[in-house]
Amino acid sequence: MRNDPLPECGVARFLILLDGPWATLIVRELLHGPQRFTELREALPGISAHTLTNRLRGFVAHGIVTRTAFAEIPPRVVYELTERGQQLRPVLDAMNEWGISAPDAAFDDA
Repeated sequence: MRNDPLPECGVARFLILLDGPWATLIVRELLHGPQRFTELREALPGISAHTLTNRLRGFVAHGIVTRTAFAEIPPRVVYELTERGQQLRPVLDAMNEWGISAPDAAFDDA
């Protein structure tokens, strides 16, 4: 997790906070509502427990996600987007719309 201050540029801040594809996909899953760690892992095939844990910790530290631990046996932990995290919905909707509208040929040269 970063200890240095975030840049002033909004785009740079966004890219640092949502670093890499997993971060955006985690937010996408949490837009469906609160989820447990195992639910998130199942919804994101290929993500490691280490990566998911680190991303969630960073989101909690930056006020994007809340982590609620319930005193039950077995213990239950639920992750949920905060109001700030919910504000990412139109951003992800726009990304989705743009991605769907991109012709397949756009990916042939990649």
